[in-house]
Amino acid sequence: MSYKNKTVLFDCGIHPAYSGMAALPYFDEIDPSTIDVLLVTHFHLDHAASLPYFLEKTTFKGRVFMTHATKAIYRLILSDYVKVSKGSVEDMLYNEQDIIQSMDKIEVIDFHQTLEVNGIRFWCYTAGHVLGAAMFMVDIAGVRVLYTGDYSREEDRHLRAAELPQFSPDVCVIESTYGVQLHQPRVVREKRFTDVIHNTVAQGGRVLIPAFALGRAQELLLILDEYWSAHPELHNIPIYYASPLAKRCMAVYQTYINAMNERVRAQFEVSNPFDFKHISSLKSIENFDDVGPSVVMASPSGLQSGLSRQLFDMWCQDKKNACVIPGYVVEGTLAKTIINEPKDVTLSNGLTVPLNMQVHYISFSAHADYGQTFEFLKDLMPPNIILVHGEANEMGRLKQKLLAQLPDKNTKILTPKNCQTVEMHFNSEKMAKAIGRLAEKIPKEGEHVNGLLVKKGFTYQIIAPEDLHIFTQLSTGNIAQRISVPYEGAFSVIRHRLKQIYESVEPLGDPTESPTALLVHDRVTVKQENTKCVSIQWSTDPISDMVSDSVVTVILNINRGIARVGVMGEGVTEEEMERTAEKVVLALLNSLFGDVKRVAGEEGKMVVSVDGVVATVDSKSGVVECENEGLKQRLRTALRRIKSAVKPIPLQKISPFCYLERKL
Repeated sequence: MSYKNKTVLFDCGIHPAYSGMAALPYFDEIDPSTIDVLLVTHFHLDHAASLPYFLEKTTFKGRVFMTHATKAIYRLILSDYVKVSKGSVEDMLYNEQDIIQSMDKIEVIDFHQTLEVNGIRFWCYTAGHVLGAAMFMVDIAGVRVLYTGDYSREEDRHLRAAELPQFSPDVCVIESTYGVQLHQPRVVREKRFTDVIHNTVAQGGRVLIPAFALGRAQELLLILDEYWSAHPELHNIPIYYASPLAKRCMAVYQTYINAMNERVRAQFEVSNPFDFKHISSLKSIENFDDVGPSVVMASPSGLQSGLSRQLFDMWCQDKKNACVIPGYVVEGTLAKTIINEPKDVTLSNGLTVPLNMQVHYISFSAHADYGQTFEFLKDLMPPNIILVHGEANEMGRLKQKLLAQLPDKNTKILTPKNCQTVEMHFNSEKMAKAIGRLAEKIPKEGEHVNGLLVKKGFTYQIIAPEDLHIFTQLSTGNIAQRISVPYEGAFSVIRHRLKQIYESVEPLGDPTESPTALLVHDRVTVKQENTKCVSIQWSTDPISDMVSDSVVTVILNINRGIARVGVMGEGVTEEEMERTAEKVVLALLNSLFGDVKRVAGEEGKMVVSVDGVVATVDSKSGVVECENEGLKQRLRTALRRIKSAVKPIPLQKISPFCYLERKL
């Protein structure tokens, strides 16, 4: 998923029906080096088993996240996968060392914990399905995408149901494993399961239950142990949990007991529900004493290799035996083939033999059925839905049924094929949040809020400079600047010129002596260093920078003789200053409007003629009299600006834009 030049990869599994490179996802369709974040929803092979390969043998340099329980079980289940595959697959994708190295690169995330990587914010919700399974919500520049992974809204014997996020995402990428199918009630499925097993062992048969080493296996073991405890006549019939990692798997489950539902947590306070009384572990076929009826749960679930395949080959020709397939099976696996009860099957050694054992498909797969999917989407109401993780026909039927039954008929539902790109367009609003002391008072309409605009990723905040070190890793500082300007003239000339520009030009030092330093506009210090140099010092900010620029310009102009200035004596009267200002106004109006003359005998009054239209101007009061309204307004504006320009800038807090306007 890519948006705003940020890329997220969801899950990194294999196809259980294939081996070697053929089992990998279409990695050649993507550029691993561009991926910022990889989010793994749970530990099943079809969601996590190509991760060691991807981390160790591609150009991926991003960060990987999964939940604590997923990381713990990932290590065990992939070790099991490598051991099971060694005997049957020559072109191994990775080895045990690759798995160990990948563990160092995997980071963990807690449920509801929000993390941010390169502007990508994400957090996760409980997904049900298996221990540690998560649904990820990803937020990039305000656009939110929910990726469910495998999820179940039904609470079972040990897992909580999937959570419903508290707000609707813009896009929901959701599994469609069971399409429009509906699961039987859990009680009905459990009875079918125990009845089949009980009847088979009562007739002297053996029961094979192919299942993942972790996940559904623990749910089924809880059911079997409880059923055996309630039926003393079965106590002499062994149940085996056939996995090389059986004991370590159970230790992980006991570690994460608090991640399970209330039923298991309450039971754990009395006794450990995973300390089974009637179930033994079985590490290998060599340790198995195959005498009389028994129940064996073995991995892998697809019967493509390993212990489950070895036991199937031994038992498939005896009609007293049974194989109970307890969950979803992938196309291309032996488990999928025998569900249709073919007459013959091919053994691992290549021989074809009759399939006489009974095959029962009783799904305990913790995937959402149509009822759960519909209710989840109806409550969430995302405007865009992308169906994934399902067969094409089932996805198509699910899409049509959802379109017909969802209340919002404008909902867009897509069913992309493998490697098909889906493009969506979003107009995300940019919003800056005021925080810290700026948020203490709600501003009134039209009131300005002043602060520093801080951008991190795609989020914006307005912060008071004093709060910057509290809410960011930034801090404020002052930059003092100093510049030396060559100058050999009288320092009093500089003072005179600056007083014409700025109202506040104060001498520094001994007031009884001729000043050799000035403070201009309370911001910039001008000091005569020697007979050949003047220094200018100030603390940097937009206004001080502009004041200092103007001071430098004045000194350079004096130095170059561009505007020769004779210093006016201290006895210059205000009337003389007014007459000088009137001359400047007359000259500037003349340059703007052409024909401008003084009115004899009336001080400050002028007559302006433009294309036969006459106007009278009083430069002192600013009053303009004219019958032509357009000329009248132009003269008023010009006079106001000229009078403002010829007077020194007053000492007051004004914005840099005022200086800019004055300069223009």
